[in-house]
Amino acid sequence: MGAITHALRITGSMTWQITWALILGFTLSAIIQAVVRKSTIGRLLGDNRPRTLAVASLLGAASSSCSYAAVALARSLFRKGADFTAATAFAFGSTNLVLELGVILWLLMGWQFTAAEFVGGPVMIVVLALLFRRFMKPALLREAREQADRGVAGSMEGHAAMDMAVAGDGSFWRRLLSRAGFTSVSHVFVMEWAAILRDLVIGLFIAGAIAAWVPDSFWEHFFLSGHPVLSGLWGPLIGPVVAVISFVCSIGNVPLALVLWKGGISFGGVTAFIFADLLILPILNIYKKYYGKRMAWFMLWTFFIAMAGAGYVVELLFNAFGWVPERGGTTVMTEGVTWNYTTWLNIVFLVLALVLVVRFLRTGGRAMLRMMGGGPMDHESMEHSGH
Repeated sequence: MGAITHALRITGSMTWQITWALILGFTLSAIIQAVVRKSTIGRLLGDNRPRTLAVASLLGAASSSCSYAAVALARSLFRKGADFTAATAFAFGSTNLVLELGVILWLLMGWQFTAAEFVGGPVMIVVLALLFRRFMKPALLREAREQADRGVAGSMEGHAAMDMAVAGDGSFWRRLLSRAGFTSVSHVFVMEWAAILRDLVIGLFIAGAIAAWVPDSFWEHFFLSGHPVLSGLWGPLIGPVVAVISFVCSIGNVPLALVLWKGGISFGGVTAFIFADLLILPILNIYKKYYGKRMAWFMLWTFFIAMAGAGYVVELLFNAFGWVPERGGTTVMTEGVTWNYTTWLNIVFLVLALVLVVRFLRTGGRAMLRMMGGGPMDHESMEHSGH
């Protein structure tokens, strides 16, 4: 019983530590999504030129941080004419370059990990684009498009299909400060929370359990932490493998990344682990539904190489500049709630969240929550009917 209590204490402490930052990140993301329409995104991703991939990555960074919604929206963009590489870059940006991820990494692990995420993310997308250009054959792409056009349902189809941006012209601030803008922000905010809440909760509980129950000696042997060179080579390879079998994606893998870092995984290894949220087993199964078995296997090995490659680049670059933090400077928090700046920030941002939730519920939000699932055909029908 004491071991369970210890694990729950760690989970609760991490949850309390990151609550205000999550609310801040999702609020800022909601503001951006409230003024950028998804139809605009689709028009900008028609080829795989470097400029287009950069735009795709930036638009992804301003979009949903839910991995399931990201891959669903990427498939939707591909079906509507977007280039496959650009749509994939959008999904990578949506899960690895979002502001809320950077905030949580900074808060739990330090600025170096946030910097690694935003340095390694573009590297990963460049490596992936090169792999796609070299190895993706036209026949494979045609097969993937045929399968995509069948519209087989995956997960979070409804969330990906909804476009809650404010309609009409006008300046950014005019649209944002209007009543419609307030409603749009509240809808995006709550739907983003609904999309990632399961993975976030699972990630926090898994991280708490591992931190409490798995001895440091196991991780030290597993990650070869006693051999700096071998550890640097092993980390970016094993990091994505741990991600694949952990079933935790989106922001939910950050608490587990903290535990792995304290356990001895290399700096590049923990970065590659965080990048690999698009490789967990349930999402690999969705790739098979969306694009067919051959393309799913192609995505598996190209994604893995891109993620591990970015991990190696981060490892070498940050070691060269002396930016890799001391492992002892990062701790898995175990303290409870105390009256400090975190508590006051949580109170302020929980009040903000409450305001947005109330607005969401008063403006038809419950019906939107019921439509988060379903198949893509259902939501395309709603789109055409002017829902």
